Amino acid sequence: MPTARRSPSPIEDPARTPIAARRGSSVSAPGAVGGRLEIEAWHKARLDPDFTEERILWGRGFRFVAGIDEVGRGCLAGPVTSAAVILPPDWKPRGLRDSKLLKAEDRRRLDIEIREHALAWGIAFVGPDVIDRINILQATLLASTLAAARLPIQPDALLLDAVSLPEIRIHQRVLVSADRLCASVAAASVIAKVARDRLMEEYDEMYPGYDLARNKGYAAPEHRAGIDLLGLTPIHRLSFAPCRNRQQMGLWQDAAADAPSDPVDPSGRDDPD
Repeated sequence: MPTARRSPSPIEDPARTPIAARRGSSVSAPGAVGGRLEIEAWHKARLDPDFTEERILWGRGFRFVAGIDEVGRGCLAGPVTSAAVILPPDWKPRGLRDSKLLKAEDRRRLDIEIREHALAWGIAFVGPDVIDRINILQATLLASTLAAARLPIQPDALLLDAVSLPEIRIHQRVLVSADRLCASVAAASVIAKVARDRLMEEYDEMYPGYDLARNKGYAAPEHRAGIDLLGLTPIHRLSFAPCRNRQQMGLWQDAAADAPSDPVDPSGRDDPD
């Protein structure tokens, strides 16, 4: 991607307010492991993402601003999944939040609305074989880079959560907890989460006994019990501590060829639906 215009000065994060500083350190998060999510006190006042960051970039001449987010980074099984979304100016679906703060039915509704109304979206999966080879951080960067590259509209700027993408040579704005602050990043978190959850539900049918449909590959007790009883499947991450030095059971060897590392939708939209 060609080099785009860069902002002349850094954009400072908002200061904490006395009210925000007094709020608690966790919130209900149906999509997170354990059902709670630790947050910085000042972020609690901004659980409903808005277009503050996007407007700053639009005002500086960046027309197409893409939000990027990933899911599945800490799982024991399955791919790490990233999505990129370019929203129309000042449009967002009702109830949009970081995907971890939403119930599954709300994520599915939002996923449909985002795909219908977004100017562009793209999804990428990087599977466990690649994760084991290059490490989870590099795999996450790869998935996010691929998601951006698969946008049918080339973005002028990116909004990212915590990490930048060194292989993409356009303006990037990196924020802590961007999925709770920026509407476009929250939208990306939703479609990435829904796509990956559906894939893990398919894997649950292929590899019963690990409760993947419910734990989505995270290290839940039922998942660990399945590993102890049945061994590893072709979708487990061998470089992660709970899977390291364990053997893959012959029970799943015939299914190995059916476990894609980067599922691609026949329509070309990179969605495993």
